[in-house]
Amino acid sequence: MNTSKVEICGVNTALLPVLNEEQKTQLLLAAKAGNSEARAQMIQGNLRLVLSVVQKFAGRGENLDDLFQVGCIGLIKAINTFKVDKKIKLATYASRCIENEILMYLRRNSKTK
Repeated sequence: MNTSKVEICGVNTALLPVLNEEQKTQLLLAAKAGNSEARAQMIQGNLRLVLSVVQKFAGRGENLDDLFQVGCIGLIKAINTFKVDKKIKLATYASRCIENEILMYLRRNSKTK
């Protein structure tokens, strides 16, 4: 078992669930049907993806907790708008949504400095 721990925004990433593609598809379909528990599981199951995208922006002087939270907004938007029938993986689509959300946040913040 992987015991390496990264804690960000109070979330211990070592304890996060890892979902396979079949689980993601089933949870996405359930979430699209209005199952809020499935939606919450999808968000939790993809927080590691948010962390991996956030790490690209480390070293820029921004608070990583803030970037993680903004990235979570991007993940939620991705889950809400992802089309299961498309031939791409959620991780591919969500990565771009997360990154775009962070970039928009950074642009807004750079104008106020």
